Amino acid sequence: MTTTSPQATGSWTPAPGLPRAATWYGQHDNAVPIAGGSAVLVAGGADSTSAAVSHAAVHDAAAGTWLPVGALNTPRRLHTLTLLPGGKVLATGGTSGPAPGAPALATTELYDPATRAWTTSGAMAGPRAGHSAVLLADGKVLVAGGTTFRSPQSAKALRTAELYDPAAGTWSAAGDMTEARTGHTALALADGAVLVCGGTAPVGSADEPALAFCELYDSTTKKWAPTGSLRAARSHHQATRLSDTTVLVTGGLAPQAPGGGVFDPFSQRTAELYDLAAGAWKPAADMPSGRALHRALPFGPSGVLVVGGAADDTDEAGYRSALLYDSVADTWSPVAGLADGRWAFAAAPLPGGKVLVTGGTARTGAAAADPALPELTASTEVFTGGGAS
Repeated sequence: MTTTSPQATGSWTPAPGLPRAATWYGQHDNAVPIAGGSAVLVAGGADSTSAAVSHAAVHDAAAGTWLPVGALNTPRRLHTLTLLPGGKVLATGGTSGPAPGAPALATTELYDPATRAWTTSGAMAGPRAGHSAVLLADGKVLVAGGTTFRSPQSAKALRTAELYDPAAGTWSAAGDMTEARTGHTALALADGAVLVCGGTAPVGSADEPALAFCELYDSTTKKWAPTGSLRAARSHHQATRLSDTTVLVTGGLAPQAPGGGVFDPFSQRTAELYDLAAGAWKPAADMPSGRALHRALPFGPSGVLVVGGAADDTDEAGYRSALLYDSVADTWSPVAGLADGRWAFAAAPLPGGKVLVTGGTARTGAAAADPALPELTASTEVFTGGGAS
């Protein structure tokens, strides 16, 4: 009997590249759709020396071009970008110096699409990097967790959380999380709940332990409570909201894994689904290949597009492959691959059901032309769904 592999659908179209290459290793420093979705903002990130950068750019979806805009007042990496109800974008925290161990920042600033410039805003109570930032239904922003550095060799994960009020431009304390964590995902769900899952807890070693613990924030009481743990501990994973009560988690690093095939020797193929009503996770269909440091975003009426990534960030070349998850059928199908493999990049939806991917890390170590210097890309590609959407 002859079998055939599923045919990849959709296509990627090259677009003008970023004015300057950058890479984004955080969970919440991703590209932000602005101006009603007709444009996409990227800001900050790291250069090829892992130093924080201040430059920003806006992609005009109609023209398909990048527009240079005002730079951040402070270079930032491992920061957050959050679109506010009035159309401005809030940048919080991060680190400003070269990695690793650069002091974290407490400063914040606002991008105004009308002026294409950044202005400083109120400072958080304490510095943090690798934290989460989520817009709540009442228009406030919940910032939680992250890392602060006591010295270049000593990182401390945080339990603290804060609330930003855009109307007043001020910060106030929210309840502390039940677990200190950094590099976690956070999503707003129904009834004012915010789901936080995974991440790491720095312990001073090269391999920070990944976390399976998850918790929920109640925006009415400003308190946190544990909820069902992930079936597998995860860091550098992705969490994507499928509905007001359902979340899909994909991939992540799997340190000390024995290897799972040619394409994903150290990263997880597994995916999980969270049900808010049950407060529990159940397995979703495994991805055809594992990955971490990828991006995942809703696509079509019931799908999730998973793009790029890598097995690790050392001696690696970025993956070109992309997958589409059908949440109704609980199945994965291949879609057309990127022209340029990458991880730790930015991705955002565009009008017409398209997706923008830009920047990121292409190769490191033995896979790069210069093993001492990571290769970044400024290239930009736009995905259009073909039969996949």
